[in-house]
Amino acid sequence: MKRLLVANRGEIAVRILRAARELELETVAVYSEADADLPHVRLADRAVCVGPANPLESYLNQERLLAAAATQGADALHPGYGFLSENPAFARRCEQAGLTFVGPTSGTIELMGNKIASRKTVTAHGVPVVPGYQGSCEDLDALTEAATAIGFPVILKAAAGGGGKGMQIVRKPSELQAALESARRIAFQAFGDSSVFLERYLVQPRHIEFQILGDHHGNLVHLFERECSIQRRHQKIVEETPSTALDPERRAAMGEIAVTAARSVGYRNAGTVEFIVARDGSYYFLEMNTRIQVEHPITELVTGLDLVQWQLRIAAGEPLGFTQEQLRQRGHAIECRIYAEDPGQGFLPSPGTLSLLVEPSGPGIRNDCGFVTGNHISPHYDSLLSKLITYGEDREQARRRMLRALQDYTILGVKTTLPFLRDVLDHPAFREGTTFTDFIPAHFGQWHDPTDETGRRIALLAAALETCLSSHGSNPSTATHQHDPWTSLGAWQP
Repeated sequence: MKRLLVANRGEIAVRILRAARELELETVAVYSEADADLPHVRLADRAVCVGPANPLESYLNQERLLAAAATQGADALHPGYGFLSENPAFARRCEQAGLTFVGPTSGTIELMGNKIASRKTVTAHGVPVVPGYQGSCEDLDALTEAATAIGFPVILKAAAGGGGKGMQIVRKPSELQAALESARRIAFQAFGDSSVFLERYLVQPRHIEFQILGDHHGNLVHLFERECSIQRRHQKIVEETPSTALDPERRAAMGEIAVTAARSVGYRNAGTVEFIVARDGSYYFLEMNTRIQVEHPITELVTGLDLVQWQLRIAAGEPLGFTQEQLRQRGHAIECRIYAEDPGQGFLPSPGTLSLLVEPSGPGIRNDCGFVTGNHISPHYDSLLSKLITYGEDREQARRRMLRALQDYTILGVKTTLPFLRDVLDHPAFREGTTFTDFIPAHFGQWHDPTDETGRRIALLAAALETCLSSHGSNPSTATHQHDPWTSLGAWQP
């Protein structure tokens, strides 16, 4: 590997480019017409425009990405996360073109990308899965019978997808037909495959995942767990490690199961085995993500390993330089995802121009960001702006550092999740570590931004003052009290 093309954008593109530079690899960035001024474009040695803003014509256009790799002489490609990172057809085309695909093989991506096939594979190796039904969902009577045997509530999931797309919770038999039609329709729209499967719906579970690394020499380890239970619309917004739910014995047992699941498909490179953990402590395989995760930085901070560099080193054929017994967790790390969204309006995206972006800094603070002041946040892409990560000797130190960092982070021009995340980190349930996947609807169902109310009151006071001055005929240039700031500064606005 000598020249790496990064087939992504934003913060993950920046993250990969920095790792590649430290390994002295030449780099090629790709960008859409909407992203020409983003930091990742300037950071790379070379940059190629691959099309218009529409992802289907740029970041999801396999022909243009492969053409960019060929014309720029790249011999390796890193897909990041999202876009084509878990597309087996794209990985296969990279392999056929002689490009080193930084990730697992196309066959592994295809197998683990199908939730039905992956469940069958890991079950054959003794990995526990949530009780469910993987038969044909075409026959409503058979599906109803299976759901009744499993026990309501149940959940329908897209076989080919993730990210919560297509999920439908069914609490009684009469809801099954409408839920099935909805799940199949959304699955086809999102993934081009309408296949769905049924499993028991666990009430108030935790979402815990294990980071995996495997090389081409048969070495495979886990790098401990990440707690990812705080989610909106089935997508994570706060992650931490270690999990408050695991003791050393359960951590070791789940880690061993995660390695078994990865070994069952001959996994290599970085991946994540996700579990759902019930209130009684039982745990079940959920899925495997065959790429680097958004939340990988917290694992890096507690293990001291650069996961993206290890992705590149493994892809280049290097063996892992450590064993499972040599790995240790040290301290505690928390990550908050900073989105250009309005939490007070159901997390609606908030595109626009960043009139000011000032990152927090200080001991134990890391910010993986893909934007700077003046950049435009396009409605065409995911609304993630950055990942704010804090590290501490213990959980409370990491939490307090995160609160300070969230307070110090300045982003103007778009609505963000910053005020919402401050309230999450300061909530008694979070301080106690009792976080479940229903955390947000349970505690923040009616949340509104308190700073919005403060700003509104200040604006009303300013307007009232201006009206008062005007009604008395005051003029800042002729008023007797010329040193009064309310007159000398004019009509102040927030």
